[in-house]
Amino acid sequence: MTLSSGNKVGPYEIESPLGAGGMGEVYRARDHRLGRYVAIKVLPAYLSNDSDRLRRFEQEARATGLLNHPNVLAIYDLGNHNGTPYIVSELLEGETLEQPRASSPQCGPASPLQSGIPSPDGSCTSLLGSPRQS
Repeated sequence: MTLSSGNKVGPYEIESPLGAGGMGEVYRARDHRLGRYVAIKVLPAYLSNDSDRLRRFEQEARATGLLNHPNVLAIYDLGNHNGTPYIVSELLEGETLEQPRASSPQCGPASPLQSGIPSPDGSCTSLLGSPRQS
């Protein structure tokens, strides 16, 4: 299900696409009831008919919804609109994970798990946990 600006998913109004991946499409949307912007992740139609994918999608929402930590998205809603399952979460503004890496010469290009994350001391730490030398 590709959504366009102005489409409704439940009570949420779609504004623009944010990204897509193996488990869904994510959109920026407006919750007019509470006057805030949110992120909506929808499970595409070809996946929503797969009971295992649907179960994993719902499990993702429930597991994440149980967490309360500043580094984890807050889940606001889980629903189904005209046969399309969706998860509503807080909308995080800012750079993508690719943007800081691309603008950081000390980290350089690497595979996703070896990608460096700049540290406050200027070194570069890999997602695998071993520091990369500058």
